[in-house]
This record gives sequence, C-alpha cells and structure tokens, in this order.
Amino acid sequence: MNCDVKTVIAPVNIAVIKYWGKRDEELILPLNDSVSATLDTSVMCAKTSVCANPHFAEDEIWLNGKKESFSNQRLQNCLKEIKQRAYNEKSIDDIFLTWKVHICSENNFPTAAGLASSAAGYACLVTALAKLYKVKSDISSIARLGSGSACRSVYGGFVRWHAGVNPDGSDSIATQIADSSHWPQMRALILVVGDTKKKISSTIGMKRSADTSELLKYRVQYCVPKRTDDISKAIKEKNFGKFAEITMKDSNQFHAVCMDSYPPYVYLTNISHTIIDLVHKYNEISGETRIAYTFDAGPNACLYLLENEVPKVMSLIQHIFPSSSDKFVTGLNFKEEGLNEEFLKILSIPIQAKDSIKYVIYTKVGDGPTEIKDGSHLLNKDGTPVKSVLI
Repeated sequence: MNCDVKTVIAPVNIAVIKYWGKRDEELILPLNDSVSATLDTSVMCAKTSVCANPHFAEDEIWLNGKKESFSNQRLQNCLKEIKQRAYNEKSIDDIFLTWKVHICSENNFPTAAGLASSAAGYACLVTALAKLYKVKSDISSIARLGSGSACRSVYGGFVRWHAGVNPDGSDSIATQIADSSHWPQMRALILVVGDTKKKISSTIGMKRSADTSELLKYRVQYCVPKRTDDISKAIKEKNFGKFAEITMKDSNQFHAVCMDSYPPYVYLTNISHTIIDLVHKYNEISGETRIAYTFDAGPNACLYLLENEVPKVMSLIQHIFPSSSDKFVTGLNFKEEGLNEEFLKILSIPIQAKDSIKYVIYTKVGDGPTEIKDGSHLLNKDGTPVKSVLI
C-alpha cells in the first residue's frame, strides 16, 4: 500500500502592522489590513508531509510526534476548500478526492508561545495539500481559514494581507509587497523571553478586544490604513528609519489595545519592557533609529535591524541578558563586537538576572513555502509517521 507523499516546509512571519480582531470568526476575516516579513526557513520552519490512499480508513493527523484528533474545524475547513478548489480546477481525478488523507507536521521551534507557530503550520499544511491535489491558483485565502496570519506565510519577502470587504472573504487575500531579495541587509533577532503556552490565546484575546476596546475601533478606522500604506512605501524605498518607527508604534498600540480591553490582559513582561527601553536608548545614543522592536501576542521580542548593526547589538544583548546556555544564540552566523565602556555607561541599563532571555534566534527575510524533494518525509510510503524524524 504505497502512496505519493508530498512534503513542504513553510516559514514563520512576524507582523510589523498587526492583525488583531475579526469581522467574521468562522471565515477568519480581519478588521484591518496587516503587513509582515517572512523569515528564513533555514532557521525557523514548519514541516508537513501529506498523502492520500484508497485504503486509509479515516483522515488522520500527527502533530509534533503526537497523534491528534481530526475533528478540528479549521483543519477540516482547509482540507474541504483545497478539495473544492481541485474539483473546480479539474486538477485530479474525482476518485482521488474521495480518498482519506494522512498528515504529519512538526515545528522546529516552540508552539503556542507567541512565535507564530500556527501561521507557519497552516501555511505549510495548505501548501502541501495544494501540491497533493495539484491546485495551481492562489491559496492564501485557504490558509487564512486555518490561521489568519497563515495567509501571509504563503509568500516570501514582505507581505500584505488585505482585509477585504466581501462577506464571503473572497478578497481577503495576501499579496507580496517585495520579494526576499529586495532588502538583503534586513535582519531579525527573536528574543525568546518565554516559550510556554500563553495564558490568553490569540483567539480569545482578539474577541475580547473586538467586543470591548474603543481604542481598537479607532485603530482600525484611522491608524492602520495610513500606517499600512506608509510602511509599504518605506519597504519599497528601503527606508529603515520610517519602517522602524511605524513598526514600533504599531506594536505599542496593539498592546495598548490589550490593556484597553475589558477585562484587560497582558502579554508583555518586565523583561519585554526592558527590551523596549534598551532599543529606544540605543537609538537615542546612536543619533538615528537603528533597531525596531515588535511584540506579537506574547512576551518575545522580534528586533528588526540591518546586517551591519548585528555584531554590536548581539554583543549588547549577551552583556545585558547573561545566559547559562552554551547555545544562547541559534540561526545565522555573526561576528561579535567589543562593547565600549562609555557607551554602556550612557546606556545605563542594568545587567538582568541570568537566563531572563532563554535564547536568541538570528535570522533574515526569506522565501515562502518550498516543496522538499530529497525524500526526507515525515510519513512513510504506507502513510504512517517516520520514527524519530527531526526537521
């Protein structure tokens, strides 16, 4: 009983204009546009293998080494829409559409910790299913049905998710602002403050804010439309100062919305606020904006900066946030730079308790999902999970 296994890796994306709040819960239609950078899959990614076979008794899924129920509605919606698209496009034989599927997926980074794991996971799943069913058209609207921000991970580079206005969500799709080669100097440092599951999930937080926050209403109507256009322009012109300012202001406003909700909820910690303080003081001493922070629904910071700034900033992070780990920094290679004592004195940020930051991921802007054809599948030819497979 052999089946043709399709395997895909897909990237994380980190938003610089945040998506927060839905106008339709079931179709996952956002209240506002959002913009993100897709990060390099060689550092952080989801990996998914899928196959279909007439002998499979039921649809089955394994996530991060554990068998899960296939009853998840979002999962079912994605599979249903891919099959419908394949039927409309007549991309495969109708008999194939009746076969059950097996899915196996893994992330090489913590799940549900504010590191955009669901975005990578659903973009990966939908892309793999599209390969299996030979769907050729844009699939960002299908990835959106799994996790809203997943539609942005369908493309590489810098991506805009259009909120759309149609009730059926047909115009709520992602488009590419610029590809991964457009701004080659752009880098990202992800500072992992916590990698445990969030107390308030994004889904619950969004609904609470949409129902109760006056600030969110103002943000959607007046702030985001201009910011989205302005940051798209800054990306196209490679204007880092403008890009950074908008990114930080939008992050701050998103977390202000969380506090403006009723009852309020908080994702940032004291260490998160220390990182914010560090970035603003660094930029002030530098005489220009050289680092931007942004925080999703969690305490972890994503710092955007240009490549030539990385050695100094990385050395500073390791100085202020000492670690007991010999693998404190993962990802791309870099050269450390000695720190000026006078600079540290002016900065005046005290050294934090050891392991306040668990680890740092150094990465860059990368491409969208990619099919893996080297045979390193997560499923065997009979549709069972490969044992001890690591990404």
